[in-house]
Amino acid sequence: MAGVVALAFLIALEFASRHYGLPGPITNQVREVIFAPKSGGLLYASMALMMVVLTWRQRFIAVGAAIAVDLAFLLVRWIFDVKVSEGHPFGNGALWVILGCAVIAVTRRTGRERVLLLKGVGLALLLMAGRKTGDTWLFITSQTRPSVLDQYVATADQALGNPSWLVGRIVEAGGPVGFNALDFVYGQLPVAAVVVALYQLRGVAADRRFPRHHLVRTFLVIGLVGPAFYMIYPVVGPLFAYGTGTEQWAAVSLWAPESTPSVQWAVTDIWPHTLPAIEPPQHMPFDGITPRNCMPSLHTAWALAIFIHSRKGPRALRWAGTIWLVATLAATLGFGYHYGADLIAGVVFTLTIEAALRTFDRGWDRSGIRFVAYGATVFTALLLSYRWLPMEMARHPWVHGPLLLLAMASVIYGYVRTVGPWDAKTAPTRQPERQLELI
Repeated sequence: MAGVVALAFLIALEFASRHYGLPGPITNQVREVIFAPKSGGLLYASMALMMVVLTWRQRFIAVGAAIAVDLAFLLVRWIFDVKVSEGHPFGNGALWVILGCAVIAVTRRTGRERVLLLKGVGLALLLMAGRKTGDTWLFITSQTRPSVLDQYVATADQALGNPSWLVGRIVEAGGPVGFNALDFVYGQLPVAAVVVALYQLRGVAADRRFPRHHLVRTFLVIGLVGPAFYMIYPVVGPLFAYGTGTEQWAAVSLWAPESTPSVQWAVTDIWPHTLPAIEPPQHMPFDGITPRNCMPSLHTAWALAIFIHSRKGPRALRWAGTIWLVATLAATLGFGYHYGADLIAGVVFTLTIEAALRTFDRGWDRSGIRFVAYGATVFTALLLSYRWLPMEMARHPWVHGPLLLLAMASVIYGYVRTVGPWDAKTAPTRQPERQLELI
């Protein structure tokens, strides 16, 4: 069912993207069979996820085949003097191995072994499709939402003390070293997720089955549900609405791509040095390029999911999960990509999604249903308050700031209180006919 839904969603996005004159996620993914991929690291990470179903001998063969194919592509490009102007010169080999395993599963495997290998291939393809789908969806948000609500969120953010302005000045003071270190963490979030997922799925090859719940499920559901709110609540972020856009970091960034200037669309150029004035907010038009991808902060959501799922790992993995969460929060605020209000919404959103998935696995546990309902209510209340009460929040920050933090803390406490006992004992077995696996 998950595969059918994902395929239908990809086809719909393909048509929607072509309506606006650009290739969709399916076309972009198919192109990477031959042309240089946008992210070779992501393709190899996807292959690594697939290999959890393989034996060690099969893994060595898969890696060797992927490297051999990539070397062949490099040789052909060198012979014909083909320059790679965008993307990475490697990664095609990983995609070929994934597709090859799909063919082997259909033609050479039967029964449970076929299903297991197809699940591994599906895991890899879903991770790749998630990246392509996200890129297409962000483009659609910029085309279909000409006005943004940044003034409302920026005004509400006054209750939190404008944390993006504060952290932005700190990152600016850190110079190129600090910025690029955070930028690396921010950009490699999928790779961090794969590392945690590989630890969780390390026993699949031996057990010949996937665990009931793992990080990839949470990652995919966050990526599927979260972007819907970009259409409901379009926000571009303080870097664009109150600053110069990506030009702000062009001088210090090692990987900054060329982008169209957006300062002419900003309210004013004050980020991160001058706080915005408290005045009635209103809708503001923005360009047709910048994604409306702030509310809620999905980078915060994914980093928090990594943190949660790393808690049962060894000490090194737990420390890595903590560092990744802290660095991601610093980057989302310090780069001007998000307001503090976005991060609070992202935390509530993640815990609600995570609890919903685990409640489903337990056969709709009553305590889990109560918490999911509470988390959804708090999340809705946050969005409504940002939209309809921003002036009251800005005028009385000592009241509304603590209330926002208290609302987030109550969801964190409720999650720990609800899910904690589940981890302390074995979950009840569900009936096979009611079982529905996402992966």
